[in-house]
Amino acid sequence: MENTDTKILEDVLDLLTTDDGAVAVVPHSNPDGDAIGSAYALATVLRNAGKNVKIVTPNDYPAFLGWLNGEIDIINYLKNKDVAKNYILNSSLVFFVDFNEPGRLDNMEKMLPFIKGKKILIDHHPDPKSFCEYTISEPTYSSTAELIYDVVKAIGWESFIDKRTAEALYLGMMTDTGSFSYGTSRPGLYRALSSLMTYGIDTETIHSLVYDNFSVNRFRLLGYCLQHKMVILPEFRTAYIAITDNELKMFGFVPGDTEGFVNVPLSIHNIVFSALFIEKENYIKASFRSKGSFPVNSFSASHFSGGGHLNASGGESKGSIEKVIEQFTQLLPQYQDLLNNA
Repeated sequence: MENTDTKILEDVLDLLTTDDGAVAVVPHSNPDGDAIGSAYALATVLRNAGKNVKIVTPNDYPAFLGWLNGEIDIINYLKNKDVAKNYILNSSLVFFVDFNEPGRLDNMEKMLPFIKGKKILIDHHPDPKSFCEYTISEPTYSSTAELIYDVVKAIGWESFIDKRTAEALYLGMMTDTGSFSYGTSRPGLYRALSSLMTYGIDTETIHSLVYDNFSVNRFRLLGYCLQHKMVILPEFRTAYIAITDNELKMFGFVPGDTEGFVNVPLSIHNIVFSALFIEKENYIKASFRSKGSFPVNSFSASHFSGGGHLNASGGESKGSIEKVIEQFTQLLPQYQDLLNNA
């Protein structure tokens, strides 16, 4: 770990070994495979070490990740606000995983000033905001799951990793690298994967549970988007898809149904920048992906109140979906050189 001082790891270990109170593990809202995998892996390690631990999610997570549930209690704040709030406010330690700024907690953000326990951030996104007493931030890592694995090793708790932990870690690493197709240049990733294999995990089954487990409605929605909603702007090597709330309802949308949609246009020849805009109740959710050197994280941060990685980021806008599309397309000429040379 390049950015994390040894003293921080020593302090975290001291907190874990001297405090017998409850522990909460919190991923970001609309959690993806890395968020859920990281949270579940860390929670199982803490459970195996004798801690009283629960996961608290800000809202629902996709059904295709539901197979991971079972051994650790997962409290959905959106559905059980009082239970979730009571547990977090009475926890001695609260781990936040796979996000770097408190806005990713949605409505749970307002609880932060009232948390009396120590707050610990473990994340791989760049430029973390300061909202925890302890921050473990390593942007060169492929995923937070890979970072969780190294943190567990660094504090000497590797013996508390079991098969379920290894499955959750593999899930996070697999999904945040697009099945190991990007963000895989760190040798440490392969050392971690090699170690996880020793726990007897079935990688083919994990892949199938994630990528071969979608609903018919999800595929019909994808087909509709490709046929009617995908716009190609070849002069900017860019494509975008914009989906309204009514269109989501047409296909019985459930959380996770649009997972991966933003990546699809990047399979088109000469497209290096892809955007997905989804209409929510009070805002437009934006997802950005790129190939090569085009920095979607700085693009998102500059124009959509977002951030992320060089080739994968997200953001949002308060305007109508028509206004957001107009804003997006009018920005592209400013990035012509970067897009041409990506």
